Amino acid sequence: MERRRSVNRDEKAKQVDALHQTLADTTLMVVTRQSGLSVGEVSDLRRRMRAAGANYKVTKNRLAKLALKGTNFEATASFFVGPTAVAVSKDPIAAAKVATAFAKQNDKLSIVGGALGVKVLDAAGVQALAALPSLDELRAKLLGLLMAPATKIAGVLQAPAGQLARVLKAKAEKSAA
Repeated sequence: MERRRSVNRDEKAKQVDALHQTLADTTLMVVTRQSGLSVGEVSDLRRRMRAAGANYKVTKNRLAKLALKGTNFEATASFFVGPTAVAVSKDPIAAAKVATAFAKQNDKLSIVGGALGVKVLDAAGVQALAALPSLDELRAKLLGLLMAPATKIAGVLQAPAGQLARVLKAKAEKSAA
């Protein structure tokens, strides 16, 4: 029986180390409370998270609190009460967007809070973060802003050449007539 206990401790230590490494490589962590989610619903949430470049993991509170030590998210330890899970992403908005959208559709999941780097967020802060445009949306807008002046310059440069061509064509038609 003693041997089984040591294996269990080794496995728990591996889980703590894995979660600690995940948190060390993460920009955003969202803590959720789930009560009564079915396996299918959790699988659906995980699928949505992966599609957005985020991860979702059900945690044991005691192990999660150990894993938080030495990370930017250490101040969120008080969020880990009851049936909790964490959504994490390197993108500063992805996990918040997916978790908030899922919580709106399913009342069995609620947002407890989270952290963006060392900044601790309450549930309203996570929801406000989720309302921001994603990194890809911001990149597209920036690219659009950068491309607009180039398009205008090309149009301005082509306009005199087009006018010259029309004048020459009109001269040629007048000479031929």
